[in-house]
Amino acid sequence: MDRSWDSEGEAMYGARRFSQMHDSGNWYAVQTRPRHEQRVKQELCNKGIETFVPTISEIHQWSDRRKYVEVPLFSCYAFFRVADLCPMRYLILTTPGVLRVVGTQQHAVPIPDREIDSFKQLVSSGVPMANCVFLSVGQRVRIRGGALDRVEGILESAPGQEKVVVSIQLIQRAVSICLTGYDIEPANTN
Repeated sequence: MDRSWDSEGEAMYGARRFSQMHDSGNWYAVQTRPRHEQRVKQELCNKGIETFVPTISEIHQWSDRRKYVEVPLFSCYAFFRVADLCPMRYLILTTPGVLRVVGTQQHAVPIPDREIDSFKQLVSSGVPMANCVFLSVGQRVRIRGGALDRVEGILESAPGQEKVVVSIQLIQRAVSICLTGYDIEPANTN
């Protein structure tokens, strides 16, 4: 057992440190039990694993008061970095609150450093943000509100400069429209 110190300077005794807290290895995600993101983060840190749980500040209303509360940006997910996942997999999966390592079948899928770095920068900047629906280029979407309410098409370009292609498949003709000022959502595929 080794000794480390918590944020208040008190000694913590934890498991042997298996990895060092430095910028090496790949980032991965774990799915957690609901409202266990911070506990998983702390447990993995106690095991010497670098972790990241992006949070945002929200106003919560109780019957007698309103208060700003830090909540996870991505509910039920925490991120961790290890140099080699194979020897660490059991240690991670036996962490209280962890349901699974995110990936395909039995293979964890690493997250590019640039994606985690972007979220770290967003969180540290204090820029207001909120969750939104994940959309990808080529996906069928529906416009919400305004003169184009309920028009469906295929998302043609990245968020922030959205263009949608609206087409008539039978005659194989289409138009591209710019969506500045419109909200879009995934279209039902039924």
